[in-house]
Amino acid sequence: MRKFTVVLDACTLYPAPLRNMLMHLIMTGLFQGRWSNQIHDEWIRNLLIKRPDISEEKLERVRFLMDSHVPDCLVTGHECLISGLDLPDVDDRHVLAAAIKSNAEHIITFNLKDFPDDYLNKFGISAVHPDDFLSDMYELSPNKCLEAISKYMSQNKNPKLTYQEMIEMLEKQGLVRFASKMISFRAIFE
Repeated sequence: MRKFTVVLDACTLYPAPLRNMLMHLIMTGLFQGRWSNQIHDEWIRNLLIKRPDISEEKLERVRFLMDSHVPDCLVTGHECLISGLDLPDVDDRHVLAAAIKSNAEHIITFNLKDFPDDYLNKFGISAVHPDDFLSDMYELSPNKCLEAISKYMSQNKNPKLTYQEMIEMLEKQGLVRFASKMISFRAIFE
C-alpha cells in the first residue's frame, strides 16, 4: 500500500479529540501527516483565545510531542511560495504553500470554501473534509482505524473513555460518517 501525504490545516488540530485521532492514525503508518510552524502557531493562538484556561506551555508541549512522534512532519522552505498564491482567504495561503512544498495530495480542513477545487487542481491537491478523509481511511484500512481508536481509547484514562462516549465525541467533532462506521465495532471495545 502506497503511503500518501496530507497537510493538516490548523482547524483540524484545534480540537484535541480530532487532533489526537489524526495523530494516532498517522502513527499507524496509513498516511504521512505534515504541518508547518505557521500551522502550529495558528491552532495554538486560536485555542488560547477560546480556552484561556489552557496554558501556552501545555500547548507548546503538545506541539513538541507532535513534532517528535511524526518523522518529517514539519514543512519548511515553503514561505517563498506564499505570496504567489491566490486563495479566498489570504491567511490560508501558507497552508497551500506547505502542501505544495511537501507534495501533499490533500489538505485536510473544515474550511473547504477557502480552498477552491479549481485552484487546488492546478497543483494536484484537493481539500478534503476531515469526516470524508477519516471515512476514506476506514475504507482503505479498517484495521488501521481500529488500531488507532484502540490506542486513542487506551490513552484516555482520566476519566476512562467509553466506546459510546468516543462515538459521541466523534459526532460532536463533525465526524458523523466516520462515527457511523465505528458504531458496529462497539462489542470489540466494551
